[in-house]
Amino acid sequence: MGYPDAAWERAMTVQAVMLKAVSGEIHWFRAAEILGWSPRTLRRWRERYEACGYAGLVDKRLHRPSIHRAPAGEVERVLRLYRERYGGFNVRHFHEVVRREHGVTLSYSFVKQALQQAGLVKKRRARGRHRLRREPRACVGELLHLDGSPHAWLALEPDWRGTLITVVDDATSTLLYAQLGAQETTQAVMAALAAVIRAEGLPMALYTDRAGWAFYTPKATGPVDKTRLTQVGRALRQLGIEHIPAYSPQARGRSERMNRTLQGRLINELRVAGIRTLEAANAYLRDVYVPQHNTTFARLPRDPASAWVPLGAVDLDQILCHQETRVVALDNTVVLGAQPLQLPAQAGRRTCARLEVTVRRHLDGRYSVWRGPQRLELFTAAGQPVHPAAPVDGRRPSTSRLDRRPKTAAGPQRAQALTAAL
Repeated sequence: MGYPDAAWERAMTVQAVMLKAVSGEIHWFRAAEILGWSPRTLRRWRERYEACGYAGLVDKRLHRPSIHRAPAGEVERVLRLYRERYGGFNVRHFHEVVRREHGVTLSYSFVKQALQQAGLVKKRRARGRHRLRREPRACVGELLHLDGSPHAWLALEPDWRGTLITVVDDATSTLLYAQLGAQETTQAVMAALAAVIRAEGLPMALYTDRAGWAFYTPKATGPVDKTRLTQVGRALRQLGIEHIPAYSPQARGRSERMNRTLQGRLINELRVAGIRTLEAANAYLRDVYVPQHNTTFARLPRDPASAWVPLGAVDLDQILCHQETRVVALDNTVVLGAQPLQLPAQAGRRTCARLEVTVRRHLDGRYSVWRGPQRLELFTAAGQPVHPAAPVDGRRPSTSRLDRRPKTAAGPQRAQALTAAL
């Protein structure tokens, strides 16, 4: 009659239990318990078995369409959307998008089954061994995760491979920062920290891997050297932020899961949006993706108190920068990298030669030279003074004694004056 094998197997089980009850081996109430039925239901099935035999034990509803069945046209529309527009999306992401953008009302489980039966989505393998979950921090701002994920993020430009810098709050899984760049450099990391600190405040701790910009590692796979600070380490110490190194990918589980989620969602969204440039991708991240991501994945912290510390009057530009100590050469120049910087004459000082100064290259590319709290000069990215005629710290540059002498007539005018006097 076209019934599935499982229906006949179920009928055989029901028949075996009923025959035991008929023979008196078990009581009818016990038979109802074994089948998971009520005594009334068992009585009705017994009457069907006595009237129709073995065939009466098959559920006749299997040949009736369910009143909750999905319309065939709606199922075809969902499959067509995935095949023609959203191919590559994971099922959860696809279900969220079609509900939001196309008004689909089918459940997630049904959509997943339909995609798998149509061969559009593969079934996942069973997960690995059991691991214990680390409890998230209680307060927002207590611990941040910073990581860079190199990947082919622009599906429409497959030859371009960039790095996505992300900052995630541990207590709420909120994506605080996400920007694409060419590489995971010190400048890109400091720009991410500056954006988060200006928007939220100072966190208590930062959790990163042991990349070259984060820590000095004397021996590969060995412990980090916390006595030798990188530029990022020096900036974090100045700001009072604890810097925690991770020694395995499993230790950075939340960062790795965030990267996997972004690779599964962001690439497809950028492709659907037709984005091909880095600038457009970062604008989409900032204005569209990050707010939607946080609406979907962010959760409330266990403790409503905030661990963010207000920045206050701290000049962040003087901390989140590349900073080195230099000795001024005899020609009043200092060099940072390959860029020479010519210091102008300073008020009250004949020369700056042999002075020990601090040279900083800021995130916007400009340079500044400092002696203690005094800024000697500010330079453009090309090494030119920003205000060559401007006084230093509000004071006018000093002039020599000869320059202060009153001017007298010179040349022919002076000769005429001497002649008239004679």
